Amino acid sequence: MANPHRGEVAVMLDGRRHVARLTLGALASLEADLGEPSLIGVIERFESGRFASRDVLAVLVAGLRGGGWQGEAADLMTAEFDGGPIAAARAAAELLARAFHGAG
Repeated sequence: MANPHRGEVAVMLDGRRHVARLTLGALASLEADLGEPSLIGVIERFESGRFASRDVLAVLVAGLRGGGWQGEAADLMTAEFDGGPIAAARAAAELLARAFHGAG
């Protein structure tokens, strides 16, 4: 079970439950993957609704890896997200929110 107090979010991929979490290492990787000089730019994209699908995938990859997932970004290109793209975007936004605001 995902622990929101640790910043964890449950993500269902191909019918399997995974725990995602944005650790410090995952956040550093996310900055590099999105070419942002800081995480503020990433957060602003989500807050303003100006995020792209690649942003969602990058956040999910970083969070899944922070949770122990051993996959690659290419693995998510064909994965089925429970709830579709909208659920994937919500999970990415929730990961960012929990990384900086705790459980809420």
